[in-house]
Amino acid sequence: MISVDAVSVEFNGSALFSNITFNINENDRIALMGKNGAGKSTLLKIIAGVNKPTRGKVSTPKDAVIAYLPQHLLTADDATVFEEASKAFSKINGMKKRIDDLNHQLETRTDYESDDYAKIIEEVSELSEKFYSIEEINYDAEIEKTLMGLGFLRSDFTRPTSEFSGGWRMRIELAKILLQKPDLILLDEPTNHLDIESVQWLEEFLKTNAKAVIVISHDKTFVDNLTNRTIEVTMGRIYDYKTNYSHYLQLRKERREQQQKQFDDQAKQIADIQQFIERFKGTYSKTLQVQSRVKMLEKIEIVEVDEVDSSALNLKFPPAPRSGNYPVIIDSLTKKYGDHTVFADVSLTIARGEKIAFVGKNGEGKSTLVKAIMGEIDFAGKCQLGHGALIGYFAQNQASLLDGELTVFETIDQIAQGDIRSKIKDILGAFMFSGDAIDKKVKMLSGGEKTRLAMIKLLLQPVNLLILDEPTNHLDIKTKDILKDALKAFDGTLILVSHDRDFLDGLATKVFEFGNKRVREHFEDINGFLRNKKLENLREIERSVS
Repeated sequence: MISVDAVSVEFNGSALFSNITFNINENDRIALMGKNGAGKSTLLKIIAGVNKPTRGKVSTPKDAVIAYLPQHLLTADDATVFEEASKAFSKINGMKKRIDDLNHQLETRTDYESDDYAKIIEEVSELSEKFYSIEEINYDAEIEKTLMGLGFLRSDFTRPTSEFSGGWRMRIELAKILLQKPDLILLDEPTNHLDIESVQWLEEFLKTNAKAVIVISHDKTFVDNLTNRTIEVTMGRIYDYKTNYSHYLQLRKERREQQQKQFDDQAKQIADIQQFIERFKGTYSKTLQVQSRVKMLEKIEIVEVDEVDSSALNLKFPPAPRSGNYPVIIDSLTKKYGDHTVFADVSLTIARGEKIAFVGKNGEGKSTLVKAIMGEIDFAGKCQLGHGALIGYFAQNQASLLDGELTVFETIDQIAQGDIRSKIKDILGAFMFSGDAIDKKVKMLSGGEKTRLAMIKLLLQPVNLLILDEPTNHLDIKTKDILKDALKAFDGTLILVSHDRDFLDGLATKVFEFGNKRVREHFEDINGFLRNKKLENLREIERSVS
């Protein structure tokens, strides 16, 4: 059992949270929830031992292993994928090397009666007991299974890590964590860089293999399927619910309603007391009663109502200029990279005003087809835009393309034209950048803040064909809902690449399924598509036989 004891964190004299206490037990699958800035990532870093609290402590059993995957991280560039993943076993390999070294000393030394010789015997005995108690496993097979579960191909194993994007390096780091079989796994937004199949694999792995997990995630389905406990960080304290995220939301609503009722009842009681004092404070016969009520008033502990996150993204796409009847027309489209065929003979037409979802496993060609539509790659066949089509494109790595050295204000000021220049502060305020936040450098922003900033750039000119490739990565659940509502109201044509079923539900009216070098058209929404394929969720697409 790991215990968090009376932990407090203060910045510049103000408390982020105070006197937080809870235990982490084996088989706990904990979702750490709370609004942006509540201190979730800070608390995770304290449990990981990366940061120190202002007061309090985290107590862990001797030899307990805590593994931590931060939200932003890059692995080193001095190894292949397989070699980097093998570093998960460096502690065990180091233990074996130390045992061999100590045994060699025992064989060559002759000072059998010395204290040093006795210490070597003691150390080698202790280390050997630990080493031989570790379950014998085929390390290479474990590494292979884990890497492939996270979406790597065998051909990737010998490639240098430097050839991979930040998201794929994050997967390597996640593989190293899972291979260590730690007592507690701490994950900060682990699904942002994973495709449907890999998220499903990670979910199953954690449910069946992990001893204990704490996760911060904005992926509602992932959190609901994985967790059995929810800890909410709010107003400097925590609430601990022995249930998953969806049930926690209901319990939190009931708690706040109860707090509000107690607050209202107390406010009425205080008003009545104050009215009595005011009315009779000069009346001699009521002096004792007035004094009694003054003391009563001094002793009342004011009921606090937990804050509701009232910051709201004011997101509305500009009216779409009218385009032709068919903004996208594709006929016999084939794309190959060398001998590898991504897809062949794809033919499809997208009509004005349609809202389309591209679904399927990473590597099956969703983003490739988007690039073909954008004219960014060569291909065989026909892919043309209809009359008057104006594209707004949000790439999967859009947030990382921002210039980190510019401030938030400068980022928008660079591209704003005409009358809009005088409204930059208003626009930034609508996207929850206000006050000092507009002078922050982009490199200091969180993933969610960068995504919001990239979204502003998309909105600064009217478009009638929106193409969004995984736009919800790094967005919290509330902001995702606001984006979804804005896209529903968008009166142009929409193409969405996403693995988020909750986001697509009620938004996409037609599905294009990518797989086996083909693209299949389904004339139904995401739920109809899943129902007809007898799939419980998007992550099972790859298990089905087409």
